[in-house]
Amino acid sequence: MKSTEASEPQRNIDDDLLPEYEFDYRKARPNRFVTQTTESPLTVELAPDVAEMFPDAAAVNEALRFLIRMTKNSSAHS
Repeated sequence: MKSTEASEPQRNIDDDLLPEYEFDYRKARPNRFVTQTTESPLTVELAPDVAEMFPDAAAVNEALRFLIRMTKNSSAHS
């Protein structure tokens, strides 16, 4: 029997979590790369035919703002 075998910890066969994966949550710190603002950008997936018409997010926002203005104008006249 090798001496290294005796020093290895006994593992439960049903336990698939290896010892090196154990995490000490007391040492956890907040992610410094996450923005601290409450506002986060909304991601929307455009259909391919719609995406062809808009080269970037600014173009999409401009079109949506135009649609909002048109909707407000038409509802004000009703």
